[in-house]
Amino acid sequence: MPASALIVIDVQNDFCPGGALAVAGGDEIVPLINQLIAEHEHVVLTQDWHPAGHSSFASTHVGKNPFETIEMPYGPQTLWPDHCIQGKKGAQFHKDLKWTKAELVVRKGFRRAIDSYSAFFENDHKTPTGLSGYLKERKIKSLTLCGLATDYCVAYSALDAARLGFKVSVEMAASRAIDLGGSLAVMTERMKDAGVALA
Repeated sequence: MPASALIVIDVQNDFCPGGALAVAGGDEIVPLINQLIAEHEHVVLTQDWHPAGHSSFASTHVGKNPFETIEMPYGPQTLWPDHCIQGKKGAQFHKDLKWTKAELVVRKGFRRAIDSYSAFFENDHKTPTGLSGYLKERKIKSLTLCGLATDYCVAYSALDAARLGFKVSVEMAASRAIDLGGSLAVMTERMKDAGVALA
Protein backbone atom coordinates (compact mmCIF):
# COMPACT_ATOMS: atom_id res chain seq x y z
CA MET A 1 0.00 0.00 0.00
CA PRO A 2 1.44 3.42 -0.95
CA ALA A 3 2.59 5.50 1.98
CA SER A 4 0.35 8.34 3.14
CA ALA A 5 1.05 11.52 5.09
CA LEU A 6 -0.87 14.00 7.19
CA ILE A 7 -0.18 17.64 6.32
CA VAL A 8 -1.15 20.05 9.09
CA ILE A 9 -1.53 23.57 7.73
CA ASP A 10 -0.65 26.72 9.72
CA VAL A 11 -2.01 25.91 13.21
CA GLN A 12 -0.31 29.04 14.56
CA ASN A 13 -1.17 31.56 17.26
CA ASP A 14 -2.00 34.39 14.84
CA PHE A 15 -4.67 32.24 13.15
CA CYS A 16 -6.28 31.26 16.47
CA PRO A 17 -8.62 33.37 18.64
CA GLY A 18 -6.69 36.35 20.04
CA GLY A 19 -4.27 36.31 17.10
CA ALA A 20 -3.67 38.99 14.46
CA LEU A 21 -5.62 37.11 11.77
CA ALA A 22 -7.84 34.91 13.92
CA VAL A 23 -9.99 32.25 12.30
CA ALA A 24 -13.21 31.69 14.25
CA GLY A 25 -12.89 28.43 16.19
CA GLY A 26 -9.30 27.99 15.03
CA ASP A 27 -8.27 26.56 18.40
CA GLU A 28 -11.23 24.12 18.57
CA ILE A 29 -9.64 21.82 15.99
CA VAL A 30 -6.38 21.26 17.92
CA PRO A 31 -7.54 18.13 19.86
CA LEU A 32 -8.82 16.53 16.64
CA ILE A 33 -5.58 17.36 14.80
CA ASN A 34 -3.59 15.84 17.68
CA GLN A 35 -5.64 12.66 17.26
CA LEU A 36 -4.88 12.64 13.51
CA ILE A 37 -1.17 13.18 14.21
CA ALA A 38 -1.18 10.18 16.56
CA GLU A 39 -2.87 8.03 13.88
CA HIS A 40 -0.47 8.89 11.03
CA GLU A 41 3.01 7.48 10.57
CA HIS A 42 4.16 10.43 8.45
CA VAL A 43 3.37 14.01 9.51
CA VAL A 44 4.36 17.28 7.82
CA LEU A 45 3.54 20.77 9.14
CA THR A 46 3.45 24.10 7.37
CA GLN A 47 4.26 27.36 9.10
CA ASP A 48 3.42 30.81 7.73
CA TRP A 49 6.71 32.70 8.18
CA HIS A 50 6.68 36.31 6.99
CA PRO A 51 9.44 38.89 7.27
CA ALA A 52 8.30 42.22 8.78
CA GLY A 53 7.00 44.53 6.05
CA HIS A 54 5.84 41.64 3.85
CA SER A 55 4.15 42.70 0.59
CA SER A 56 0.89 40.95 1.57
CA PHE A 57 0.48 43.16 4.66
CA ALA A 58 -1.95 46.08 4.25
CA SER A 59 0.42 48.16 6.43
CA THR A 60 3.04 47.93 3.66
CA HIS A 61 0.75 49.77 1.18
CA VAL A 62 -0.11 53.42 1.89
CA GLY A 63 -3.86 54.02 2.15
CA LYS A 64 -4.78 50.33 1.95
CA ASN A 65 -6.76 48.36 4.53
CA PRO A 66 -6.76 44.69 5.49
CA PHE A 67 -8.94 42.47 3.25
CA GLU A 68 -8.72 44.83 0.25
CA THR A 69 -7.39 43.26 -2.95
CA ILE A 70 -4.55 44.70 -4.99
CA GLU A 71 -2.87 43.61 -8.22
CA MET A 72 0.61 42.17 -7.78
CA PRO A 73 2.97 41.03 -10.58
CA TYR A 74 1.73 37.45 -9.97
CA GLY A 75 -1.99 38.36 -9.89
CA PRO A 76 -4.61 39.54 -7.38
CA GLN A 77 -3.49 39.61 -3.74
CA THR A 78 -5.70 39.97 -0.66
CA LEU A 79 -4.05 42.30 1.85
CA TRP A 80 -3.87 41.00 5.40
CA PRO A 81 -3.18 42.41 8.87
CA ASP A 82 0.48 41.91 9.86
CA HIS A 83 0.66 38.27 10.96
CA CYS A 84 3.01 35.31 11.52
CA ILE A 85 6.13 37.47 11.61
CA GLN A 86 9.32 35.43 11.78
CA GLY A 87 10.37 34.65 15.35
CA LYS A 88 7.37 36.33 16.98
CA LYS A 89 4.83 34.65 19.25
CA GLY A 90 2.11 34.89 16.59
CA ALA A 91 4.13 32.68 14.25
CA GLN A 92 4.55 29.92 16.83
CA PHE A 93 2.42 26.79 16.70
CA HIS A 94 -0.58 26.70 19.05
CA LYS A 95 0.68 25.68 22.50
CA ASP A 96 -1.54 22.57 22.64
CA LEU A 97 -0.59 21.26 19.20
CA LYS A 98 1.40 18.03 19.60
CA TRP A 99 3.57 18.77 16.60
CA THR A 100 6.96 17.32 17.62
CA LYS A 101 6.25 14.08 15.69
CA ALA A 102 6.48 16.06 12.43
CA GLU A 103 9.20 14.83 10.08
CA LEU A 104 9.28 18.15 8.21
CA VAL A 105 8.16 21.73 8.81
CA VAL A 106 7.68 23.69 5.58
CA ARG A 107 7.95 27.44 6.10
CA LYS A 108 6.14 29.56 3.55
CA GLY A 109 5.61 33.25 2.82
CA PHE A 110 9.23 34.10 3.67
CA ARG A 111 9.91 35.75 0.30
CA ARG A 112 9.12 39.42 0.90
CA ALA A 113 7.66 40.16 -2.55
CA ILE A 114 5.26 37.20 -2.87
CA ASP A 115 2.68 35.56 -0.64
CA SER A 116 2.30 31.82 -0.28
CA TYR A 117 -1.00 30.11 0.52
CA SER A 118 -0.14 26.66 -0.78
CA ALA A 119 2.24 24.23 0.91
CA PHE A 120 3.56 23.41 -2.57
CA PHE A 121 3.94 26.73 -4.44
CA GLU A 122 4.20 30.46 -3.89
CA ASN A 123 1.20 32.49 -5.14
CA ASP A 124 2.71 32.74 -8.63
CA HIS A 125 1.81 28.99 -8.84
CA LYS A 126 5.30 28.37 -10.27
CA THR A 127 7.90 28.80 -7.49
CA PRO A 128 8.01 25.47 -5.60
CA THR A 129 8.47 25.06 -1.85
CA GLY A 130 10.17 21.68 -2.35
CA LEU A 131 7.42 19.73 -0.56
CA SER A 132 6.35 17.79 -3.65
CA GLY A 133 9.90 16.54 -4.26
CA TYR A 134 10.27 15.56 -0.60
CA LEU A 135 7.03 13.54 -0.61
CA LYS A 136 7.79 11.86 -3.94
CA GLU A 137 11.29 10.88 -2.78
CA ARG A 138 9.68 9.34 0.31
CA LYS A 139 7.25 7.41 -2.01
CA ILE A 140 4.28 9.12 -0.34
CA LYS A 141 1.30 9.19 -2.72
CA SER A 142 -1.71 9.86 -0.52
CA LEU A 143 -2.23 13.02 1.55
CA THR A 144 -4.69 14.06 4.25
CA LEU A 145 -4.82 17.81 4.90
CA CYS A 146 -6.25 19.77 7.82
CA GLY A 147 -5.70 23.09 9.59
CA LEU A 148 -6.15 26.79 8.92
CA ALA A 149 -7.77 28.17 6.96
CA THR A 150 -9.97 25.79 4.95
CA ASP A 151 -10.68 28.30 2.18
CA TYR A 152 -7.13 29.63 1.79
CA CYS A 153 -4.00 27.70 2.71
CA VAL A 154 -5.71 24.31 3.13
CA ALA A 155 -7.66 24.60 -0.13
CA TYR A 156 -4.77 25.95 -2.22
CA SER A 157 -2.52 23.19 -0.85
CA ALA A 158 -5.14 20.54 -1.67
CA LEU A 159 -5.64 21.86 -5.22
CA ASP A 160 -1.90 21.91 -5.89
CA ALA A 161 -1.44 18.43 -4.40
CA ALA A 162 -4.19 17.05 -6.66
CA ARG A 163 -2.65 18.80 -9.69
CA LEU A 164 0.71 17.21 -8.82
CA GLY A 165 -0.84 13.74 -8.87
CA PHE A 166 -1.31 13.00 -5.18
CA LYS A 167 -4.48 11.36 -3.87
CA VAL A 168 -5.87 14.06 -1.57
CA SER A 169 -8.47 14.33 1.15
CA VAL A 170 -9.29 17.23 3.46
CA GLU A 171 -10.52 16.63 7.02
CA MET A 172 -13.16 19.37 7.12
CA ALA A 173 -13.92 18.79 10.83
CA ALA A 174 -10.23 19.43 11.61
CA SER A 175 -10.16 22.67 9.59
CA ARG A 176 -11.74 26.11 9.97
CA ALA A 177 -12.39 28.83 7.38
CA ILE A 178 -12.04 32.60 7.18
CA ASP A 179 -14.98 32.67 4.71
CA LEU A 180 -14.23 36.07 3.20
CA GLY A 181 -17.07 37.07 0.86
CA GLY A 182 -18.27 33.48 0.37
CA SER A 183 -14.77 32.09 -0.17
CA LEU A 184 -15.53 28.83 1.66
CA ALA A 185 -18.30 27.79 -0.77
CA VAL A 186 -16.19 28.77 -3.79
CA MET A 187 -13.10 26.87 -2.64
CA THR A 188 -15.13 23.84 -1.51
CA GLU A 189 -16.53 23.53 -5.05
CA ARG A 190 -13.06 23.99 -6.58
CA MET A 191 -11.69 21.20 -4.38
CA LYS A 192 -14.57 18.86 -5.30
CA ASP A 193 -14.08 19.62 -9.01
CA ALA A 194 -10.36 18.79 -8.66
CA GLY A 195 -11.16 15.37 -7.21
CA VAL A 196 -10.25 16.21 -3.61
CA ALA A 197 -12.19 14.06 -1.14
CA LEU A 198 -13.81 16.15 1.61
CA ALA A 199 -14.02 13.98 4.72
